[in-house]
Amino acid sequence: MTMANTERPRIARTYSRYGREAVTVLGQQIRINRLERRLSVAQLAERVGVSRDMIQRIELGDPRCGIGFAFEAATIVGVPLFEEDRSKLTTRLAEQGEKLRLLPKAIQRTRMVVKDDF
Repeated sequence: MTMANTERPRIARTYSRYGREAVTVLGQQIRINRLERRLSVAQLAERVGVSRDMIQRIELGDPRCGIGFAFEAATIVGVPLFEEDRSKLTTRLAEQGEKLRLLPKAIQRTRMVVKDDF
């Protein structure tokens, strides 16, 4: 069996325009803040714990980058995520946790009952 036969085929992934634009805006903001702080790509990559290539992909708005890496890079260079005030983010986290506790853990599909007693 050749190597080509054992590899999984790549599935083309599409992203919504809004999603692509949001990732691009975040990447650009990370780059702007990095440059304003006079950090090199290598320095930011070291602080995040990823390769220089990953930081470059994040800054270019590649939607396939891990969200954790992008958020960590944003945090290090001072890009606000969700809330500028950290205490508001903590409050929002607690509120959403409470809401999640009140919601069902899973959604059950409703089954359609067929009435066949003519």
